[in-house]
Amino acid sequence: MPKVTIDGIEVDAPAGSTILQAAELAGIEIPRFCYHERLSIAGNCRMCLVEVEKAPPKPIASCGYPIAEGMVVHTNSKMVRNARRGVMEFLLINHPLDCPICDQGGECDLQDQALGYGMDHSRYAENKRAVPDKNLGPLVKTVMNRCIHCTRCIRFITEVAGVPDLGATNRGEHMEVGTYVEKALGSELSGNIIDLCPVGALTSKPYAFVARPWELSKTDSIDALDAVGANIRIDARGNEVLRILPRINDDVNEEWLGDKSRFSLDGLKRRRLDRPWVRQNGKLREASWAEAFDAIAAKLKSLPGDRIGAVAGDLCDAESMMALKDLLASFGSQNFDCRQDGAKIDTSRRDFYLFNTTIAGIEEADAILIVGSNPRREAPVLNARIRKVWSANATPVAVIGADTNLTYPVTDLGPAPTALSSLFDGSHAFARILEDAKRPMIIIGQGALARPDGTSILAAAWRLAAKFGALTPDWHGFNVLHTAAARVGALDLGFLPGPEGKAFESLVGGGVDFLWLLGADEFDTMAIPANTFVVYQGHHGDAGAHRADVILPGAAYTEKSGTYVNTEGRVQRGFSALYPPGDAREDWRILRAFSDVAGKRLPYDTIEALRARLEKVNPIFATLSHLPRFGCSDQSGPVGDPNVLSYKPLVSPMQSYYQTDPISRASPTMAACVAAHTQPALAAE
Repeated sequence: MPKVTIDGIEVDAPAGSTILQAAELAGIEIPRFCYHERLSIAGNCRMCLVEVEKAPPKPIASCGYPIAEGMVVHTNSKMVRNARRGVMEFLLINHPLDCPICDQGGECDLQDQALGYGMDHSRYAENKRAVPDKNLGPLVKTVMNRCIHCTRCIRFITEVAGVPDLGATNRGEHMEVGTYVEKALGSELSGNIIDLCPVGALTSKPYAFVARPWELSKTDSIDALDAVGANIRIDARGNEVLRILPRINDDVNEEWLGDKSRFSLDGLKRRRLDRPWVRQNGKLREASWAEAFDAIAAKLKSLPGDRIGAVAGDLCDAESMMALKDLLASFGSQNFDCRQDGAKIDTSRRDFYLFNTTIAGIEEADAILIVGSNPRREAPVLNARIRKVWSANATPVAVIGADTNLTYPVTDLGPAPTALSSLFDGSHAFARILEDAKRPMIIIGQGALARPDGTSILAAAWRLAAKFGALTPDWHGFNVLHTAAARVGALDLGFLPGPEGKAFESLVGGGVDFLWLLGADEFDTMAIPANTFVVYQGHHGDAGAHRADVILPGAAYTEKSGTYVNTEGRVQRGFSALYPPGDAREDWRILRAFSDVAGKRLPYDTIEALRARLEKVNPIFATLSHLPRFGCSDQSGPVGDPNVLSYKPLVSPMQSYYQTDPISRASPTMAACVAAHTQPALAAE
């Protein structure tokens, strides 16, 4: 590696690194606006100027200047300081003095660097230019007078999100950044340009004029609105969540976050369940906890275990599912299920239902086959990782399922799962690509598994992976992409029918007399027979609450400390940012309290004791955040006949990205997004 000297510090940097990257390795700060380590180099702002010995006697932009052996760089010489002051003076020529009313105040790169590297006065007395604001939809607010043309937003939308909606028109003094034709941004990752903007030109429209950053309490947590498990920071003031931002985790979400996870937070304060309810004479009435518990206990008292069942929803934490399973098991019930979509999942081995390649491992794949999934809607952050490997290596991607725009070119193998057979027998041209690949991977979605022939599709995909070398001791290329944050954790806990238990279809179809819905809202709850006694435990008045005979108000994911397992099997823990509203309580505490009333006391009084129970049931819960890479040593496949495949087209289970759970369905911002993308004319209102 070349050795360079920066401000007297010798540093070894990888060949091809720029001066700015080498300076970061040496711990030396170089100011920048346009440079970002996850975007292409633009060299627009010129703020990163340095002086290089034996180079032309002028300041050099360090973001685009490659290092060389023996290079000597000065980042704080008199020439450099004067050059940066000059650049800052030019940047501020047309920048309005909006700091007192700018939402970026306190978090503004321009503000910080003007103080650190700029002058204490301005020589510009002429009128500043005025640029009309652009309407980018219901999520991103624009004040284009502040734009410094760093083009970070353009590069992100084009390169990472893969939706080239943003660009620059005109040149010089007249240059403007915006959509070429006014419309809402078409990316599910559009909110990330707010974080990338180094000035206040792009800010959050729902958050506008709501709070200052120093007023907020900040809590690290995990996103529960999809199965990726993105690392987030919850910013709250008092007892209200005001902002959700991504945290950096290169193994999971890098530093990106989907729009639903970022902006649906206003749904957390609408349609909330904040007190117990009991149905009497066909109508729900408010009740105390004691009345609600007594009504449930009275119903359970006369029922045998095989007439009692439970369904876990998509947003549940592992602790609450463990407590519910233990509670119903104490009544002699084996009727549990977490698959509201009826997905056919083989749980005899953990790698039959995990994203085994890992999210970061996608970047090592050299051929990708997607079966029955639309990752752009189901997991936009993961989809950006697929686009990243396609963009960097031109990795071929093929899709079996509905024709859709995934933001990168794909080979369409047809809508039906029978295409798996044509790949296996080599009759399709893409079979040759899989055969030549050294690290092929297959992604199978819930749209393929939640079908009558789901077991056959799972078996056929595994057989295909084994044939084309995706299952080796150092590479596991078989992947299941889940859509629910609770699903993998529930499977790891065995929240599934026991040997004599009843599956989801039987539970909601009249196979039990008592049904406990733990945040389960993603099916037609009104189809549950009228003679089934339904307890709904959750945080929103959604589908489950409408059918319930007793409602127990629980806590949303922002209001409790909970453990979640993402689609790749990574165990992560979120923390409580605020208290649940009203009489609502954390779900495991509700179950623990009811167990006393029912005479079936659960053997844990603290969350630490409950987590010890989790680890006893499955040791994977003992290791947080770390996920070791592993290959496949046993190629024997899941249960199912890989030759019995239907001609029925595969369809993604997620038809609308913006409204998929009780929180996002209660969010006015998400409703505005649906309107903007289904009726573009409304986006301009």
